[in-house]
Amino acid sequence: MMRFLEKAGLPLLHKVDPEQAHGLAIMALKMGLAPAPGLITSDRLRCDLAGLTLPNPIGLAAGFDKNASALQGLSRAGFGFVEVGAVTPRPQPGNPKPRLFRLTEDRAAINRFGFNNEGMEVVAQRLVQRPSGMVLGLNLGANKDSEDRAADFAKVLARCGEHLDFATVNVSSPNTERLRDLQGKDALAALLGGVMDARANLDDRIPVFLKIAPDLDEQGLRDVAEVAMASKVDAVIATNTTLSREGLSSPFASEGGGMSGQPLFEKSTRVLAKLSELTGGQMPLVGVGGIGSAEQAYQKIRAGASAVQVYTALVFGGLSLVQDIAEGLDALLARDGFASVEEAVGTGRADWT
Repeated sequence: MMRFLEKAGLPLLHKVDPEQAHGLAIMALKMGLAPAPGLITSDRLRCDLAGLTLPNPIGLAAGFDKNASALQGLSRAGFGFVEVGAVTPRPQPGNPKPRLFRLTEDRAAINRFGFNNEGMEVVAQRLVQRPSGMVLGLNLGANKDSEDRAADFAKVLARCGEHLDFATVNVSSPNTERLRDLQGKDALAALLGGVMDARANLDDRIPVFLKIAPDLDEQGLRDVAEVAMASKVDAVIATNTTLSREGLSSPFASEGGGMSGQPLFEKSTRVLAKLSELTGGQMPLVGVGGIGSAEQAYQKIRAGASAVQVYTALVFGGLSLVQDIAEGLDALLARDGFASVEEAVGTGRADWT
């Protein structure tokens, strides 16, 4: 029944302004009107990500639930793990609207939100009441007008860390001016040092992930790999949105911001595979960018990802896509004789490097 309602509702949502439609999707989750298959797992799908035990490797990428306001609904939506945020120390409105564009022809989206969120104090209160049993992470951000952006990441972790299973350092959003400069070798090492110090003060040691852009050149990627290993980051999320507009046909293709969705799949998977190669398979990786099917999730895993995340595909396929991808992945692993996700990680890396 829920699938029928979702199928009927999606075309209607697509007639509404994209940011309003997104708000309605969050509201549906809060009201229990979204697909809720509950725990989706099997011996084959159960896996480990940087010490976290996941029921399945399909995660929700940051940006969908920026303010951690729909945790109850998301905990029942079938995800193996959920990442909320990005959250900054102080609330901020983000960039002027319109700032989200649906590229239907390309099964893609462009956003230039600019870390709009209610701030760490409000989000921390919601995290206190988080549902038990879900694997929950927070994407850490920096305020646009901050005197010390690097310190902002540590500040949010210090405030919210005790309620989380992992935290992600996001230096790869293209929508906060000069934020990506923090991916430079020295700046990144200093920033991660501050975050690791903040983590050391938490009662429980939670994994810290680093989220990178798909637009790094070969040397930039080498630097990131080196700093991530040296800083003892627990995993790298590859990748965020791209500034590239290659191959788009939508009339919104020229809008400014980060592009996500189907056209990003190849580019982000190549970066993922290269990173897997540079870290010698020693660093757990999360593959994100353009995943819209079980086959694409499987390709990311075979390119080197221990787990994956989805977001933009849900705009076009609805939340029931999570169950389809998880169950389809299980079948693909079985077809190829893999007893676990872990066995398949990196087995197709050579196809992408």
